[in-house]
Amino acid sequence: MATLTYDLFWSFRSPYSYLVVPRLMAFERDYDVEAVVRPVYPIAVRIDGFFKNANPQWLPYLVRDVYRLAQMQGLPFAPPRPDPIVMDIATGQVPKEQPYIARLTRLGVAAAERGRGLPFLREASATIWGGTENWHQGDHLARAAERAGLDLAELDRAIAAEADRYEATIVENEAAQKKAGHWGVPLMVFEGEPFFGQDRFDVLKWRMEQKGLARRA
Repeated sequence: MATLTYDLFWSFRSPYSYLVVPRLMAFERDYDVEAVVRPVYPIAVRIDGFFKNANPQWLPYLVRDVYRLAQMQGLPFAPPRPDPIVMDIATGQVPKEQPYIARLTRLGVAAAERGRGLPFLREASATIWGGTENWHQGDHLARAAERAGLDLAELDRAIAAEADRYEATIVENEAAQKKAGHWGVPLMVFEGEPFFGQDRFDVLKWRMEQKGLARRA
């Protein structure tokens, strides 16, 4: 039986994306399955005025939900400092210049190209969402990359040398995400069927079991 694969559309700004990764890592460890990691920009960057038009109850509920999910799963959790998105929380204004999320998303693409996409998502997101203050400074990301089996300096050189190509890959990922039938993250897509949200992991696994998912020997 061939290895089953699925596309993983994922954002470094999404707490739900952070929360699902440990289960995806364990899934790949225990079963003959592989995630095709496809980083995308957060919806706040992709949809102009998203936060201005959001229901005012949406954000307070999200905060409550992600905290309790992290507690339930035994994962460290804290609001990222700084936020990967540069924005004015009071007004919902998101400037075009986005140094943090641009670098992170390109790094995710580079890690995926080197076959270490999922480990890098795990280590980088745990640094960003796990309570590390000033995660963008010092050697925090370098150590995260090292734990994922990567060299951050080499990744940075690669994305600096081919910035346009990495941006084009992100655009392709976002187009594929939209074509799959959803705009949010984390989004897992298996054989053209979308599974949106960290709470759909079990449904994804169930569907794969119908298609012959096998445990690793």
